[in-house]
Amino acid sequence: MFKHLRKWFVTRFFGHSQRRTRLVSKDGRCNIEFGNVEAQTRLIFFVDIWTTVLDLKWRYKMTIFITAFLGSWFLFGLLWYAVAYIHKDLPEFHPFANHTPCVENINGLTSAFLFSLETQVTIGYGFRCVTEQCGTAIFLLIFQSILGVMINSFMCGAILAKISRPKKRAKTITFSKNAVISKRGGKLCLLIRVANLRKSLLIGSHIYGKLLKTTVTPEGETIILDQTNINFVVDAGNENLFFISPLTIYHIIDHNSPFFHMAAETLPQQDFELVVFLDGTVESTSATCQVRTSYVPEEVLWGYRFAPIVSKTKEGKYRVDFHNFSKTVEVDTPHCAMCLYNERDARAKMKRGYDNPNFVLSEVNETDDTKM
Repeated sequence: MFKHLRKWFVTRFFGHSQRRTRLVSKDGRCNIEFGNVEAQTRLIFFVDIWTTVLDLKWRYKMTIFITAFLGSWFLFGLLWYAVAYIHKDLPEFHPFANHTPCVENINGLTSAFLFSLETQVTIGYGFRCVTEQCGTAIFLLIFQSILGVMINSFMCGAILAKISRPKKRAKTITFSKNAVISKRGGKLCLLIRVANLRKSLLIGSHIYGKLLKTTVTPEGETIILDQTNINFVVDAGNENLFFISPLTIYHIIDHNSPFFHMAAETLPQQDFELVVFLDGTVESTSATCQVRTSYVPEEVLWGYRFAPIVSKTKEGKYRVDFHNFSKTVEVDTPHCAMCLYNERDARAKMKRGYDNPNFVLSEVNETDDTKM
């Protein structure tokens, strides 16, 4: 009990100062920034304006949305006012009774703005309308109608695309808070639990990992965020997962694993970040999404396994208890992978016999040198 209280006290009051810097947060966001980017390179973002608008935050997107419509309405309002002013349709010019204006019932800038709004959004109240008197007004009407359709299509499409982005579907895929290391099938494995909170499946799911750490090459070059592939599997493989219930994925710690030379005592002193990726296709929209999370050494528990989470009710239904989703149970585990494999090799050698090729059996004649 005192051990847990001491651990909680250290984590609560000193955990923030000892927290490691991570590239990928627990919810999948990347902690990286780009510096000294040339001004010409920044212009590339405006060339791909569609992706740039989609990546904007909602507050900036809504600002652009409102500005685009209000700006276009006001700009064309000024143009309609200019047409009425040039044609002398305004009341201050005191037109004759038989004067035919370019646009009926435009008496000032306010009425010109209202006519611009009615034209672009196709309200059509019927009080203001274009006459056949001016070719300029007809051309301006056609131009505003076409430009209004383009603005509506772009802005509405951008909002719809942002709402339906598969990144939101990734929010309903959750990983366990910690990774654990224990024996599974007689092998030492690193295990992670992942769950789909929706009943709709992810088609063609594929899971894999990357181990990020700083390494030094034999030539003396220091590589920050050097990546090493980590293969994760379930009992049926690592592709086309049947993701209907929470799965426990595992990485076998063998001689080819970067965790092979780590031990329970040295794991907290290691400096690495394990990033786990899950790729799949959303069943309802056929859009590809990626879910990612990361684990630092403090979040890898040696000698633990996950508590059971799936049970069967009396009615014959399978029930998933998410209360135990990240709950772990302490189990007997070798304190290093090398110890486990050395122990298995020693047991195998005890069961086998070895021939000595230099051993020669020779007969010895016993003589009795003692005389009675």
